[in-house]
Amino acid sequence: MLGARRFRGPIDLHTHSSVSDGTETPSQLVRAAAAAGLGTVALTDHDSTAGWAEAGVAARTAGLTLIPGMEFSTRVGFSSVHLLAYLFDPSNAGIVAETARVRQARLVRAEQMVERIGVDYALTWEDVLAQTTPDATVGRPHIADALVARGFALTRSEAFAGILHWEAGYYQPHYAPDPLRAITLVRAAGGVPVIAHPATRGAVDVIPEAKLARLAEAGLFGLELEHRENRPEAKAHLYALAEKYGLFVIGSSDYHGEGKPNRLGENTTAPEVLERIIGQGTGSPPVYG
Repeated sequence: MLGARRFRGPIDLHTHSSVSDGTETPSQLVRAAAAAGLGTVALTDHDSTAGWAEAGVAARTAGLTLIPGMEFSTRVGFSSVHLLAYLFDPSNAGIVAETARVRQARLVRAEQMVERIGVDYALTWEDVLAQTTPDATVGRPHIADALVARGFALTRSEAFAGILHWEAGYYQPHYAPDPLRAITLVRAAGGVPVIAHPATRGAVDVIPEAKLARLAEAGLFGLELEHRENRPEAKAHLYALAEKYGLFVIGSSDYHGEGKPNRLGENTTAPEVLERIIGQGTGSPPVYG
């Protein structure tokens, strides 16, 4: 029910820990969020909920609200479209099966990319594993960190702009469901789905209006339009479509610790929008500190 807030702002609904490709453990991330002055933070690791329990304990200790979430990998053709999912049941059979399939595909893709890169650079799979933590969702960011550690790039961002860029010839896609299927799975698990940073290069072509209308009809809650990687002209177009189709707008940092330049709280979400997310999310409750 709206009007019964137990959380405080500012509200950042997109962050990553070392469970996926962040550089801080879930508890370190929560402490960093508190130190940055946030009142509410969502943990949204890629295709994994393994950090929820640790982050929940830290949130209670730090006195801030945790919104359990995940960044669900989806795909339209060869283009990646990520879906933020909040407050779903992590034991739901459909979610468990699909995210396991995606994580396995990520792992195989990462191994194949490292094999390709290793032809031209002295990089091994052991170098990549050295950059991960137990149970982490291994992916391109860990390859980037290994490239930095081996001296082939100065930063993770440089590695993504160079060796890991799709034009460099080493990139390959991995399996991920269509956004429509992912939204259906999230809603069936009691969760609330939001398309992550949809206004990046080419995103308007990937999700044209007709497709966005179908996603909204299937249960899409909103769009993450306040994000540093969204292009201004695409944002303006999607703001208009969000209003047309009754979609809510969120703002987030997409924080990865030292893995990306994004800073906690650099974009935030309005309290009334989070109230609606909590009102619709029936799979898992927020953790109130």
